[in-house]
Amino acid sequence: MSERLCTVLLYSDDPQVRDRMRLAVGTRPATDLRVEFVEAATYAECIRLVDDYQIDLMLLDGEASPGGGIGIARQVKDDYETAPPTCVVIARAADRWLASYAEVDATLVYPLDPVTTAATVTELLRTHAPA
Repeated sequence: MSERLCTVLLYSDDPQVRDRMRLAVGTRPATDLRVEFVEAATYAECIRLVDDYQIDLMLLDGEASPGGGIGIARQVKDDYETAPPTCVVIARAADRWLASYAEVDATLVYPLDPVTTAATVTELLRTHAPA
């Protein structure tokens, strides 16, 4: 089985949240996937990274301020013909309806569980991201 290197964009205005997301995903969420991370703390940085890199997955903080991950996910889906898959981390499971409206591919709920996070990221990278 060959190993695939994927680029995951982590977005949050809080560096501690980005650290927690990185740790929950890990550099090897599955035996056939290796992950490298790029990070954004603002909406503008997030869009620049989507423009400048081949992003395989966007992991977005739904609680970020002033630009939340759900809004960024929707904007990227609207503006890019081939938008990367998106996963938004939310604080309340009840916000899944809003993420669904934003055409988010998956949601995770704080606090992040490493097993669930790695499984979700693996599924998105295998089924949505280009090989």
